[in-house]
Amino acid sequence: MPTLSSARFNAQSGIRIAVQVPEPQLQLIIDAVCAVDPLAWGDYDRVTFASSAGTQGFHALGTGRNAASADTVTVPCVELSFFVASDPVPVIEAIYQTHPYEEPVIFVAETHRTLHIRGLDEDNPNRFWNQATPDWVPDEHR
Repeated sequence: MPTLSSARFNAQSGIRIAVQVPEPQLQLIIDAVCAVDPLAWGDYDRVTFASSAGTQGFHALGTGRNAASADTVTVPCVELSFFVASDPVPVIEAIYQTHPYEEPVIFVAETHRTLHIRGLDEDNPNRFWNQATPDWVPDEHR
């Protein structure tokens, strides 16, 4: 992996976890993960990303809990992803404990993330606090 160096940000190595989950179970997974890892990102915690709903497809072979399916079946799912700076095993175990599937689709990849250096660039006109407040800004930050 490349070495990242800048006067604007610090880089940190860690793990990116992505899991596909039916949307109704999304918050359950987030709560379980955050119970074992704060998902901290600089001055924030509980930092996650969930995609819009897509379609997960699979064909059950009949060797697991479910009977074999005649063909590929589909389930609407979202993909939840987040960064873990420490041991990812407790996080993955929390996903297995709360995920509704026998075999959840979980991707684990080594990665880098960037963290801003506090106090720099605060007068940047592109920062939301230096312009008319966009609609996407949460009420707590207006």
